[in-house]
Amino acid sequence: MKANVGSVDRIIRLILGVALLGLFFLEGNIKYVGILGIVLIITAFVTFCPLYVPFRINTTKK
Repeated sequence: MKANVGSVDRIIRLILGVALLGLFFLEGNIKYVGILGIVLIITAFVTFCPLYVPFRINTTKK
């Protein structure tokens, strides 16, 4: 796995991930959207996003 998530992308993913994770603690069906926050947080820490590969997106500095 080659890193394809840059530093600015990581910060955005962490902020959105924490915000979405906060939805998990609400009542109703919206709480299941909060699970997506976990995915964003994990991809921010491992600096690899599998969804970027087929689209050949790379936000790291070259």
